[in-house]
Amino acid sequence: MLTHINKVADHVGESVRLGAWLYNKRSSGKIQFLQLRDGTGYIQGVLLKKQVSPEVWEQATNLTQESSLYVEGTIRADDRAPSGFEMDVTGIEVIQQADEYPISLKEHGVEFLMDQRHLWIRSRRQAAILRVRSEIISAIQNWLNGEGFTLVDPPVLTPSSCEGTTNLFHTKYFDEDAYLTQSGQLYMEAAAMALGRVYSFGPTFRAEKSKTRRHLIEFWMIEPEMAFVEHEESLRIQESMLAHVVRHVLDHCKSELAILERDTSKLEKVTGSFPRITYDEAVELLNREGMEFTWGEDFGAPHETKIAESFDQPVFITHYPTEIKAFYMKPDPKRPEVALCADLIAPEGYGEIIGGSQRIDDPSLMSERFDEHQLSQDDYAWYLDLRKYGTVPHSGFGLGLERTVAWICGLDHVRETIPFPRMLNRLYP
Repeated sequence: MLTHINKVADHVGESVRLGAWLYNKRSSGKIQFLQLRDGTGYIQGVLLKKQVSPEVWEQATNLTQESSLYVEGTIRADDRAPSGFEMDVTGIEVIQQADEYPISLKEHGVEFLMDQRHLWIRSRRQAAILRVRSEIISAIQNWLNGEGFTLVDPPVLTPSSCEGTTNLFHTKYFDEDAYLTQSGQLYMEAAAMALGRVYSFGPTFRAEKSKTRRHLIEFWMIEPEMAFVEHEESLRIQESMLAHVVRHVLDHCKSELAILERDTSKLEKVTGSFPRITYDEAVELLNREGMEFTWGEDFGAPHETKIAESFDQPVFITHYPTEIKAFYMKPDPKRPEVALCADLIAPEGYGEIIGGSQRIDDPSLMSERFDEHQLSQDDYAWYLDLRKYGTVPHSGFGLGLERTVAWICGLDHVRETIPFPRMLNRLYP
C-alpha cells in the first residue's frame, strides 16, 4: 500500500512506498538527492551509493524532471528539511522516464507559461495556489452549511438576461436563443422563497473585452440569497463569513502561504468587523485625495484602490446611486436616489470581491423597474411571480472566488487563481 507524503509523520522509522514525480534532483559524488512530489506534499529522498544496488543508483542517475516512479525507503525526522522529514531511499521503480520537460526551474515568460498551463500547475507555487483555492471553497461552504444555508444549483443556460445581453455569450438551444449565465442570483431568489437561506456555487461567464489583472471571462461565484434578511443583517453575514474564510486559510495553509511569500500580518487584521463608508463619503475621499470624481459615476479600479488605501481591512462602500446599479436593488426608503447595496473592497488594491444588496420586494416597483430598463416581463414572468405570491424582504450577495483567492494569496493577476483561465485572447489549453 502506498503512503502519501503528507502522512509520513506517522511513519518515522518505518519503510514506506511512495508514488511520486521527480520535481528536481542534485548529486554530490556518492550521494543523490531526489526532490519528490506526489500532489500532497514534497519530500527529499536521499540515496547513498554504498547502500543501494548498482541498478537503483543507475536508475536514479538517469531520472529526468517529472519522471514518474515508485520509491521505497525509510522515513526519518530532519529539522533541516522544509517538511521536517526525509526519506532514505532503498529502491526505485520507474513508471515512465519523462521526455525533456519544457518548463525548467528558471524564469519563463507569461505567455509561454500560459501555453504550458497544463504542466505549469505542477510547480510548487501554482500547486500552493490551487490548494489555497480549495481550502477557501471548503471554508465558505462549511460556514454557509453551518449557518443553515442550502446549496441549490441554478442553470448555466438561460433564455435571456434581465440586465441585457451585451456581455453574454450567445448559443442556440435547439430552435431558441440561449446564453451562458452571468449569475445565478435570480434563480437563487426563487430558491430562497422555498428554502429560506440558499446559495449557489458555480461558473459564470462575462463576454467583456477586458484585459485587466482583475478580470476573467469565466469565473466562479458563490451567491447566497436570504429570505427575511434586510440590508444591515446581510452586511453582518458577509463580514462574518469572510473573516471565517481568512482565519481558516491562516490556520490550514501555513506552508502554502509561505511558498507564496504572503505577508500574513495583513491577513491577521481581517477580524470580521469591517469599516463602512457611503458612496457619498467615498466620492468626498477621492476628491480630497486629488482624484477628481463626479457623483453618479461608477468607481473604476484606481478609485477602489485609492479608497482601500485608507483602511487595513476590507471596506464596505454602501448606498450607490440607483441609476448605476442593477434594476433589482431596493432603493433606500429614506433616500430613493440611492440603493440599499454595498460593494466590499479588498485591501492592497484587489478591488471588489463581494457585491450585494437588499432586493426589491414590492411587485409594483419591480414591474416599474422592468419597464424603465426595457426588460421583457414575459421572459421573466416567473421572477415577477416571486413578488406576487408571498413577497418578503430579502437580500443577497455574490463573492467572486478568483479575486478572493488573488487577495488572500497576494497574487499579481487572477490568471493564477484558476486551473485553466479563460481570458480575452486565451481559450487554450
